[in-house]
Amino acid sequence: MVRHFLDIHRLEPADLRSILDDAHARKAARKGWPQGRADTDAPARDRVLAMIFEKNSTRTRFSFDAAIRQLGGAAIIANAGDMQLGRGEPVEDTARVLSRMVDAVMIRANSHEDVERFAQASTVPVINGLTDRSHPCQILADIVTIEEQLGPIAGKTLAWIGDGNNVCHSFIHAAPLLGFHLNVACPADYHPDLRDLARGGHAVTLTSDPRDAVRGAEVVITDTWVSMGDSDYEARLAAFEHYSVDQALMDLADPAAIFLHCLPAHRGEEVTDAVIDGPRSVVWDEAENRIHAQKAVLAWCFADA
Repeated sequence: MVRHFLDIHRLEPADLRSILDDAHARKAARKGWPQGRADTDAPARDRVLAMIFEKNSTRTRFSFDAAIRQLGGAAIIANAGDMQLGRGEPVEDTARVLSRMVDAVMIRANSHEDVERFAQASTVPVINGLTDRSHPCQILADIVTIEEQLGPIAGKTLAWIGDGNNVCHSFIHAAPLLGFHLNVACPADYHPDLRDLARGGHAVTLTSDPRDAVRGAEVVITDTWVSMGDSDYEARLAAFEHYSVDQALMDLADPAAIFLHCLPAHRGEEVTDAVIDGPRSVVWDEAENRIHAQKAVLAWCFADA
């Protein structure tokens, strides 16, 4: 069977743990190396990764390109608007064609359904680089960062502050699989999708008060209040007015708590300069770890290919 990486909740706990452990190991093994040197085992040697972007990207684009190179492979990058996809070619037809030309496909897409349709028609691994429903690669990098700073994530309490968006959904998916608890604080009109919330079960607590979510938490996480494609900017700013992660909110967390943000950040909105640039912030490690997490995902996808 082809190994697709579409959502964390589709993984077995052992597979998720294996991917995370491989990310840690690959990062440690190349300490001090130049970015362009391939890993010793080069599990993607002679393989080509297609990268399709329907949305703008900095971290996903650069990290996946670096990841496939460090695994010994190569990348072909295209914006969806430059492809026949942008002129209405069925997703399934594009998937069938690319399956004959490359060894894996990463898609950063508007619609989660389109990525699922692509995977159903593809005979090579398909990786979700972001959709409106989830962002699993980001969460892997976040968990690698948390474990670097605080040790195993099992038993930890994480606090998500702000929009119940795609990144929040992926944290919800991971909580019961890895044994951590997630407190989600968001306005009533911007809660996580109920289907995704249900996947978290007892590992997730939903509240409207960010102070309740943060008290005693070892990790505090936020994201932009207005994601790409959202058209209700003013309404969101009003709804999230009291959800900014500032020093007062961080002071309610565990004394050793760290701060994460997947970036780009809107400073002065969801987070203050004092927090994102402060000693508890690990956002730059988090961004770097996109490379190592995605290398582990690619290696996992290629393992049985």
